[in-house]
Amino acid sequence: MTRTLTLLAALILSAAPMGVVAQDTDATDSPPEAPAVDAPAPQGTDAPAPGGALATGETTEPPAAQPSTEEIYVREEHGDWEVRCLQAPEGQPDPCQLYQRLEDANGNPTADVNFFDLPDGGELAGGATVLTPLRTLLTAQVTVSVDGGQARRYPFAFCDEGGCYARLGFTQDDMNRFRRGAMAQITVVPALAPDQPAQMDMSLRGFTAGIAAVEVTE
Repeated sequence: MTRTLTLLAALILSAAPMGVVAQDTDATDSPPEAPAVDAPAPQGTDAPAPGGALATGETTEPPAAQPSTEEIYVREEHGDWEVRCLQAPEGQPDPCQLYQRLEDANGNPTADVNFFDLPDGGELAGGATVLTPLRTLLTAQVTVSVDGGQARRYPFAFCDEGGCYARLGFTQDDMNRFRRGAMAQITVVPALAPDQPAQMDMSLRGFTAGIAAVEVTE
């Protein structure tokens, strides 16, 4: 049975900083126009079912029961981003990430993005986890570009019953492009319609303040 997004968010919050991948391979073609992607939101919750099929005409499985609302909470909002935190045991800081849900050209929820900061001194300054529905074409990877600039591809890490996960690593220059940008484009490809990539706009309004709100403190 498909997990709810709230539970998946908790998984992302706890696991995403590990194993991020920096990808310098440039995409050879511009992302094509997005097709319709069938990923409807289940009734009674604001979360779509990310385990749904990434293909026109497919339906999603019913969601599992919602976990306690005390696990995940929205601490603050910055532009089009939410700072979502996982409630930690007493005496420990709550881990937080910067979250945005992405929709396709027809308004269907298609991907969730969680950005996180990384400690200073390493090759990577930040990262993100992109969660897409099952039946995503994994070999096509995830394509990311900022303000129409040169696109880059990032591999998927794994899939489970809740969806498919790509963990993206960014250098300081990459993070600065997000801070300066107005709009990024993220493209994934449905396995059942590989000739119809799903291109999603990711607003960068509020990104600078949002990433500052989740910066790692030494």
